Amino acid sequence: MLLKLLGRYLRPHTTLLVGVVLFQLAQSIASLFLPTLNADIIDNGVIKGDIGYILRVGAVMLAITLAQVACSILAVYLGAKAAMRVGRDLRGAIFTRVSEFSEREVTHFGAPSLITRNTNDVQQVQMLVLMSCTLLVSAPILCVGGIIMALSQDLELSWLIAVSVPVLLIAVVLIIRRMVPQFRRMQKRIDAVNRVLREQLTGIRVVRAFVREEVEARRFETANEDVTETALKAGRLFALMFPTVMLVLNVSSVAVIWFGAFRIDDGSMQVGTLTAFLSYLMQILMSVMMATFMFVMVPRAAVCADRIGEVLNTPSSVTAPEKPITTLAERGSIELFEVGFAYPGAAQPVLSEINFRVEPGTTTAIIGSTGAGKTTLINLLPRLFDATSGSVLVDGADVAELDPDLLWSRIGLVPQRPYLFSGTVASNLRYGNPDASDDELWRALQIAQAKDFVSEMDGGLDAPIAQGGTNVSGGQRQRLAIARALVKRPELYVFDDSFSALDLATDARLRRALRTHEKEATFVIVAQRVSTIVDADQILVLEDGRIVGRGTHEQLLESSPTYAEIVSSQLTPEEAA
Repeated sequence: MLLKLLGRYLRPHTTLLVGVVLFQLAQSIASLFLPTLNADIIDNGVIKGDIGYILRVGAVMLAITLAQVACSILAVYLGAKAAMRVGRDLRGAIFTRVSEFSEREVTHFGAPSLITRNTNDVQQVQMLVLMSCTLLVSAPILCVGGIIMALSQDLELSWLIAVSVPVLLIAVVLIIRRMVPQFRRMQKRIDAVNRVLREQLTGIRVVRAFVREEVEARRFETANEDVTETALKAGRLFALMFPTVMLVLNVSSVAVIWFGAFRIDDGSMQVGTLTAFLSYLMQILMSVMMATFMFVMVPRAAVCADRIGEVLNTPSSVTAPEKPITTLAERGSIELFEVGFAYPGAAQPVLSEINFRVEPGTTTAIIGSTGAGKTTLINLLPRLFDATSGSVLVDGADVAELDPDLLWSRIGLVPQRPYLFSGTVASNLRYGNPDASDDELWRALQIAQAKDFVSEMDGGLDAPIAQGGTNVSGGQRQRLAIARALVKRPELYVFDDSFSALDLATDARLRRALRTHEKEATFVIVAQRVSTIVDADQILVLEDGRIVGRGTHEQLLESSPTYAEIVSSQLTPEEAA
């Protein structure tokens, strides 16, 4: 997966990579010639006392060194640019894919894991690209070139290379094999830390209301200690690697000097040659050590690439049709035929044999006990996920065959838990209609019974809204969400228990305003309160995922024991009548 991912996202930046390769090649070749020139200075200049030769060759070495530095800087610059662009493209690809997910895929991965994959995991792959651009090209050139140049200096000492390089490689491989499982555990435990922290920040009011600060602190401490423990294990192995490399490096240096001294003593080797051979051996071992940086990062980046690949290769269960319907004959109608829905692996379906029709311009209410499947049913209309059986028709067309933009333009959804984005009141209201005027915003606020409190806010329409709408009350947040849907002016309004946070008086005024100002619109309302739906043209009673009653309020009181029980639990006989 790592190679496939890098191949895909590095391909658009081939020009930068070619530049990295060329500059790294030039820098590495320059490094290979410097020890030989240094040996010439020692043997032909220093020992013979030829100052002119020393100056001439020294000037050449200085020029090569300056060129080497310039090539190294340019290679790192281009490599960093390529790595940053790969990170940008990966984050964009993950974000795009996640935005296409239905609720099923988001639930499968979990929000904390998706956040980690788009931040920490991408960063690990990005760092691998950077290290590859700076080390991957030069390391093999220095290793292979160093071996060739060392053999050209003295063949009899080459056995030291044949011993030191394999010993170093074996030691590094053994350490890395133990690091891979630790990196895999680390990414999962980072997910756990993000999940706990996200839960605590989102539910801070609940935590404080139930005085659970110490319990939540222990939860975070446990997750944090798990990450720390895994990081320490990986860190100890990482720390073991460099002493091992330096041990082999230093022992090899001592061996070269030891055995080279005997050859110099018997006249079969010159001092400059020994110096050059030692430099080439250091280059070979240093290139292997540089490769260990790569080897250390590859396992963790491979784990991260697998996690990123899981997201990118997971298709959404809700896909756009190849030839979507772009025109609709009806307006404001809904029809469901034998609709069923079951989550993957679930023992029982959430919905079974759902059949009903909503006529244009009417109000249909759905009521039932908690867990009856009301929200699941509502989510099938805007196609937040697909029914596993049957057909869902909006304006006479199956939602699975409709152009998604056309479908969503027809529906104004107010979810059970309304969410406001950070910004202003106006920016939130214009979410569904960016071109809405201020007058249209105030009209929507008036219908949603939110005009009074928005007028009192500092700035009015420009009053700031915190992330999630945490700086307004639950009822105000719900009314702003209703106003946001009204600004869109759809033909079909879907309210998923959107009046639960309102008091009875505000609820009544809001529903009266909706009937007055949106006479041609179709309404589908999920409600817990009977008083909210008594005037509906059609009421569906849902129980265990099935419709067990349908009709008006008066009809259901006579024909549906389930509905009658709900009514008797909320209203007095006089109110129910």
